Amino acid sequence: MSADDFIVTPWHVEGDIDYDKLIKRFGTEKISSELQERIKKVTGEDHFMLRRGIFFSHREMNRILDDYEKGNKFFLYTGRGPSGHTHIGHLVPWVFAKWLQEKFDVNMYFQLTDDEKFYSKPDLTLEETRKFAYENALDFIALGFKPEKTKIIINTRNIKTLYPIAAQVAKKINFSNTKATFGFTNETNIGMIFYTSLQSAPCFIEDKPVLIPLGVDQDPHFRLTRDIASKIGKPKPALIHNIMIPSLEGPGGKMSASDENRTIYTTDAPNVVKKKINKYAFSGGQPDIAQHRKLGGNPDIDVSYQYLRIFFEPDDIKLKSIYEDYKSGKLLTGELKVILIEKINDFLVVHQEKREKAKDQIEQFLFDDK
Repeated sequence: MSADDFIVTPWHVEGDIDYDKLIKRFGTEKISSELQERIKKVTGEDHFMLRRGIFFSHREMNRILDDYEKGNKFFLYTGRGPSGHTHIGHLVPWVFAKWLQEKFDVNMYFQLTDDEKFYSKPDLTLEETRKFAYENALDFIALGFKPEKTKIIINTRNIKTLYPIAAQVAKKINFSNTKATFGFTNETNIGMIFYTSLQSAPCFIEDKPVLIPLGVDQDPHFRLTRDIASKIGKPKPALIHNIMIPSLEGPGGKMSASDENRTIYTTDAPNVVKKKINKYAFSGGQPDIAQHRKLGGNPDIDVSYQYLRIFFEPDDIKLKSIYEDYKSGKLLTGELKVILIEKINDFLVVHQEKREKAKDQIEQFLFDDK
């Protein structure tokens, strides 16, 4: 793979992603300063993930805002493929979705695709993906969603509701398009081939438009969904995409639930977080302290700084100070890692308490098939 190339699919992310190139490749639209201002005007708040380009791309966000300003509500939908425990990268679209839900006062559906992970991961049983679905649901609930406006859909549990919608979708998507979109071959199991239809189903669970905050790697599923929406008499889903969260070991992929060393899980103890970041977090610093003081570091490639920018330091003034101090050499890599470790552990102490309480709340969130 050449230096300027990269791979982004729902199942595989590799290389140093050029997001402007990815926008052209996927045919999405960059979030402009005008759109940012419009969202700020409608919501009354300027979310740091929009300001910093963590959410960078969209499909028809303006249409959603047009409809909303006319008094027509939409609903939200996002999800997770439960192939392992939740890591901090998974939280990015969920936290942003919660903000959208609060600002627009709309319903939210969270889909756990236990079937898809069973199809796509040869080493996982259906029982294991169901178990991970439950574990992932606890992390979602712990972020503070309200059960009266938020429902969790688990594919194998809620197939009675999903299947009639998925059947309508499946009838309109041909194998040629699916193959072209995902690169399927004759060896691909038919569960994977059908799966986009099930991921599409929550888009049409209410008779109104949907907005989906999601990692950009999942966009190909919804390109197909959007192509057939009008054929089943439904509005096209609108999307707003976040960047891929890098693994601890730096550029060249995304954080993965299946790679323990390169990943911070929401269940990690403080000493585990400290060890992982100190040992594995990719540094933008110089080889030794003297050179770092003289030449400074590169925060743009430093994973500890990137995690602060993406999630753990919402204060722009503090973040700018860290950036400048690291770039000038005033702040050492070890000191930057200490800042991140403290931020993550402060967050996880609270999150883990809420996660424990979520075990008693989960029944209120589970979607009931009619």
